[in-house]
Order: sequence, then structure tokens, then C-alpha cells
Amino acid sequence: MNKTVSFLIFILMALLTFTLNGQSLDELRKKKEKTNEEIKYTNRLLEEAKKSEKQTLNKYKILNKQIELRTNLITGINSEVNVLGEFIDQNAWLVSSLNTDLEELKKEYANMILFAQKNQTNYSKILFILSANSFNQAYKRLMYLRQYTEYRKKQAELIQWIRDLVQVKVKNLERQKTEKETLLQSKKKEADQLNVEKKQQGQNLTKLQRQQKEFEKKLREQQRIEAQLSREIQRIIDEEVNKAKQSGKAGFEMTPEQKLVSGQFEQNKRRIPWPVERGVITDHFGIHDHPVLKNIQVKNNGVDISTAQGAMARSVFAGEVSRVFVVTGGNMAVIIRHGKYLSVYSNLVNVLVKSGDKVNVKQPIGTIGTEDGDKTVLKFQIWKENVKLNPEEWIAK
Repeated sequence: MNKTVSFLIFILMALLTFTLNGQSLDELRKKKEKTNEEIKYTNRLLEEAKKSEKQTLNKYKILNKQIELRTNLITGINSEVNVLGEFIDQNAWLVSSLNTDLEELKKEYANMILFAQKNQTNYSKILFILSANSFNQAYKRLMYLRQYTEYRKKQAELIQWIRDLVQVKVKNLERQKTEKETLLQSKKKEADQLNVEKKQQGQNLTKLQRQQKEFEKKLREQQRIEAQLSREIQRIIDEEVNKAKQSGKAGFEMTPEQKLVSGQFEQNKRRIPWPVERGVITDHFGIHDHPVLKNIQVKNNGVDISTAQGAMARSVFAGEVSRVFVVTGGNMAVIIRHGKYLSVYSNLVNVLVKSGDKVNVKQPIGTIGTEDGDKTVLKFQIWKENVKLNPEEWIAK
């Protein structure tokens, strides 16, 4: 393998590395942009919440979400800085290597030109060919001269190409250094804001802990609402299981259409649209510590999604409305069946659907209720027959 081919392979491998890192950088930037959008929306929710002077748990949860998002943003900026640092190191190394190889190629090319000037005049070329011992040897000498000329031409083109590449890489190097400095300044700004929010978080927690009796009362009320929702879901499950038993089957009784919907729902795991147009999850699925009450754990059969006042809940998938009912002390709830899957939407007012209605994906089903002047929260659940599922594993990221 000659030096030119080896050099080209080296360049291609280096450029491939840059391309892969570039893809990683693009992904980090897209993720950062999305996190920034979520932070802007959470800021909007916090501004709405500030209109109420009362210190509420929802304000505290939204602030916690804001802190979580900003922490993720800083982590993302760190990753972006690291990738850019690798880019800078690689570009600096490549520029240095290119300049070294460029000098060697220029020397080699100069020697070739000097040799050609001394030995390869038109007259000497003809003598070189005519002095051959046979026609075959003359032909080979002719091919050699042509190849030598072509090689010199390619060397000249390669030198120019490397010069151009060096200029591009030097410009990239300067741009990346500027980007890195901008990112570091952005990171400091976000870190300062994070410290402000954490300080505010501590102050809010101290205030909220003085309302222990009120939170204990609300916790009991929420447990009662969850129990009522679970009973309604269980009624649907029991009805469907009984229908199936009468047909000698296990599980839900399903028509061919419902089987199709069920299969499509399952295939769209992690891609199902959100039950609101915009919102942030402020309480997660499962058992976890109460955000204020010490040594108390809470259980959420779904997720709580905080959104703007007046926001609409919408169906996450095509299906049929199984139940619309009033939850005592908790506004209204809607249960939609998607084959063997159920999606549950509670804390609704002005419900737009009724039992038996067919609904499409993203179809509005009701307005989300607002409490305490600042708390607009949709409680959302997904069940597979009688098994509770974590909605965050199903809805799109």
C-alpha cells in the first residue's frame, strides 16, 4: 500500500470519528432544546401558581420539577462541553498531522519536479522509449511515463486538497472553542439559578411542614378517591371477565375490532401521545415518600400531570368510553377501553363524552379541574386488564 493511499485511509477514519461525534453532539443539542422548552413551560406554571398567595403542595411539586429539569440541563451541558472538548482535541491533532503530512508531500513533490526537470525533457522521453530492446518494453516504458505524469498530477491535487482541509479544520477549531466558552458561561448561569431555586425549595418546605394536619387530611381524601377509581375499574374488569367466562374464555371478551385496537396500543408503547397538549409530570407512578410529611409514603396508581388552567384532557388512543362518573370530592373521571387496555382520566370538569362513545387519538374528553387557584392537575392511569402500568413507560418522551 503506497503512502498516498495510506494517508487517505487515515483521513477517512479521522473524518468518520468526527461524524459519529457530530451525531452525538446533535442528539445532545436536541435534548437540551427540549429540556429548555420544558423549563419555560414549568416557569409559566410557576407564574400562574404565584397568583395565589397560599402556599400549596402543587407549587412545591412544580418547583421540584423545575429543579429536576435544570439539573438535567446542567448535566446535558456538561456532556456537550465534553464532546466539544473531544472535538477540539481531535481537530487540533488533525490540523497538526495534516500540516506535517503536507510538508512531507510538498518536499516529495518538489523532488519529483526537480528530477523531472533534469531527466525528463521531451527529447529524453523519446530516447527513453526508443532505446527499448523490444516493442513490449517500449510500450511498458510509455505506460510508465504516463503513470508517472498522472501520479505527479494527483500529488499536486492532494496537496491542494490538504491545504483546503487544513483551512476548514482551523476554522472549525476556532468555532468550537467559542462554542465551548459559551457553554461554560451558560452552565454557570444555570448553576446560579439552580442554587436560587434550591434555596426557595427549602424555604417552601419549611412553610409547608407547618400545615401537617391539612396535608394528612388531603392525603386521606386522595386515598379515598384512588379507592373509588380502583373500584370502578374493577367493575369493568369483572364485567369483561364474566362475559369471557360465559364464552368459555379467559381474560377480556374482545371483538375482532377490539383485538386490533389492543394490538396497536401495545405496539405503540413509548410512543403513545400525552393525555394533555402540554404538561409536566409532578407525581410519579408507584410508592414513594410524601414530599412534605416525614416517614409517610404515598401510592400513585398512575401519574399526576400539572398543566395550564383551562387545559383539556384528551384520549391517548382510539377506543370506546367505558365509564363516565363523578368521583366524590374529586370532580369527574373517564375510563376509555382500548381492547384489553384501559386509560383513566380523573379530576375533569365539563366532560365532553359519554359511556359507549367511540373516541379517536387526541380527541378532547373534558376540561381539567383547577383547585386552590393554582392546581390544574390531570390524574392519569393505564391498566392492562387488572394490572396497573406505569404511564411513563407508555407515553412518548
